[in-house]
Amino acid sequence: MTDAAWYPDPTGQAELRYYDGSQWTEHVSTGGQQSTAPLTPPQVSVEQEAPTQVGSAQPVHVDSGQAQAGAGQYGQQAAQVQQPTGDPFAGISGELVDGRFAEIEGSGAVLQNKRLLRVRVGEPFQARQGSMVAYQGNVEFKYQSGGMGKFLKRAVTGEGLSLMGVEGQGDVFLADSAKEVHILQLNNSGISINGDHVLAFSGGLQWNIERVQGAGMLTGGLFNTTLHGTGWIAVTTQGDPVVLNAAEAPTFADTNAVVGWSLGLQTSLQKSFTAGALIGRGSGEAFQVAFHGAGFVIVQPSEGGVVPPHSHS
Repeated sequence: MTDAAWYPDPTGQAELRYYDGSQWTEHVSTGGQQSTAPLTPPQVSVEQEAPTQVGSAQPVHVDSGQAQAGAGQYGQQAAQVQQPTGDPFAGISGELVDGRFAEIEGSGAVLQNKRLLRVRVGEPFQARQGSMVAYQGNVEFKYQSGGMGKFLKRAVTGEGLSLMGVEGQGDVFLADSAKEVHILQLNNSGISINGDHVLAFSGGLQWNIERVQGAGMLTGGLFNTTLHGTGWIAVTTQGDPVVLNAAEAPTFADTNAVVGWSLGLQTSLQKSFTAGALIGRGSGEAFQVAFHGAGFVIVQPSEGGVVPPHSHS
C-alpha cells in the first residue's frame, strides 16, 4: 500500500496531486497554491503505485504570547510543529478558512491587515522586542542593544525602543497591542518618531535617540527616535491618524498625541498657562509641540492613558 501524501500529478494538470492511500483525489497543488481538479484523461488507475513522496512543508513556529520580551526569550528555539501534507482545511468550513484571512503574498514588509505586519525576511531588519506573534521558516531573533551610548540614552531619557534583530528566511508577523500599523518608505530621508510607535524598520536605516529641538530639561525633557537613510519603517497609531502639512499654517500638537514628523521641520515647545485644564490631558499646565517649516506631522486620535485626578488624603 502507498502512504497518503502529495505526489507528482499523474494527469499532468498540476504539479502535485493528493493520494489518500487508496485512490487519487481531486486536490491538487501548483507553486504552493492548493485547488481542485477532477481526474480527467489520461485515466489514472487507483491501484497505480504513487511515485516517491514529496517532502513535507517547512516547520511552523508560533509564539504563545507576544507580551514576553527580552534577550532570553528569542534565544530559545520554539517547539516545531510539522505541517501535514494533505488539505489543511479538509472537513472544515467557515469564514476563517475560506481564504479571506489567508497570508498576504509579497516581498519585504506588507500589511497583512490593518493591525498586523508581515515581513518576508530577505535582508535583516529590526523589530520591537515582544512584537512577534508568529513566524514561518528558518528565522533567527537576536537581542539588539544598539550600543552602550543608546542603552544609556534609553535609561536616562525613558525613550523606549528595545529592539531585536531578525534574519534568516521565512515570514514574520508583528503586532503591538492591536494598534494600527502604517508603512513608510524613506528614500535618503529621515523622520522623528516617538519610540513607542516604532514597530519595525529595515536594517539599512540609521537610528538614534535625540532630544526634540526646543524641549529643555526644565520641561521634563522630550526625546524621540530619529531614523534616516533609505528603507522602510512600520509605525503604529491608536486609531486612524491625521497627517498635517506644517507649511500651510502654524501647527501645534499635543505632546501625548503626536506620533512623529519629518526631520526637516523646526520644533519648539509651547506652554499653555491659562488653558492648562482645557488643552491636553494634564491637570495644570499643558505643553504642545510647535512645528515650523516644510514638512508633515503625524497625530493620532489618542493621548494615551488618562492622568487620574490628584487625591488628597
